[in-house]
Amino acid sequence: MNSKAEPGPVERFVPKRPVRLSARRQAALYCLFVLIAWGLGYSALNRYDPRKFPGLSDIKSYAAMVAGDPVPGPEHLQFRVLVPWVAKPFYRLARGHVGSWDPVLFGLLVSDSLFVAATALLIVMIGSGLLGDYPVSLLAALLYMVNFAVPNLRLVGLVDAGEGFFLLALYWSLSKSQFWPLPVIACLGTLAKESFIPFSIAFAAAWWLVAGEKLESRRASAMWIVSGWVASLATLIAIHYSITGKMLGLVSFASSLQGNYHYWSQFTSSLWDRNLWYVFIWLLPAGIPKLRQFPKSWLLPTAAASAMAFVLDGYYSGDYGTVGRALFSIAGPLLTLSTAKLLLDDFGTSR
Repeated sequence: MNSKAEPGPVERFVPKRPVRLSARRQAALYCLFVLIAWGLGYSALNRYDPRKFPGLSDIKSYAAMVAGDPVPGPEHLQFRVLVPWVAKPFYRLARGHVGSWDPVLFGLLVSDSLFVAATALLIVMIGSGLLGDYPVSLLAALLYMVNFAVPNLRLVGLVDAGEGFFLLALYWSLSKSQFWPLPVIACLGTLAKESFIPFSIAFAAAWWLVAGEKLESRRASAMWIVSGWVASLATLIAIHYSITGKMLGLVSFASSLQGNYHYWSQFTSSLWDRNLWYVFIWLLPAGIPKLRQFPKSWLLPTAAASAMAFVLDGYYSGDYGTVGRALFSIAGPLLTLSTAKLLLDDFGTSR
């Protein structure tokens, strides 16, 4: 009789039969998520002004873009135009009609809510298709929305909601082998936030290296991916020219963002920053155990883009909390899906 214990099963990704969501259900979920997001961000309308807090100082620039005022702050903030563009018509509708609410913050809240809700819906769609489990996917979307990063950062007037949505849309397009949307996603993601460019390059390159062998045409997929990179850089140059009237030198633009801190000092400070741990204090320990049940074509690109976030944080040496926001944009959807799977599968409530 063999006294050695048999090794337990190794968790790995096994494709499940996808759950298809009808267009009617998708529309209903999106409306629900918009209302939930709007409720989570309500306090910024008239209970406090996030523009007065040092850690949220970028909101002053985005608010000025919505109102059509001169944009204060670092020059590169004025190129993050997508969220303020979406907010502007809601600001104009609200001006003079919303009582004590701040119409500028109202416009930004509506804009951010639309992107947060779209991200939550995409989590449900990806999870239902990948895991074949609608309850897990729905719980993951709700976990995403109640994470510290959403009501305290995304829904107060910052532009990370737009970047986070297009990073997830990038994975959705790649996972479906639908490459034609990549240039469109690249353009809109760049208009949301310029950091989308290095994140998307790291993510898409890693995805192609991992999933390339299973593709029908590696060359065609590579051409579409590279076309997305070119489109994002062209978009950055175009928006810079339309605002400043000057052609953008990519090298000089990157040099202008370099900070003055030592990289190692910035890295260690970011690791101990409370804003990072507010976001991941429960998301990491709850999300890691089930990650092996997800495909490497999502895990490794997420790891590559997350590493890029730390590289950029050390290079930029910006305010503390920046790396936490970036990491949530990159890894938040994956970790919330993994957390939901842990909660429902391991505690016996998914069936």
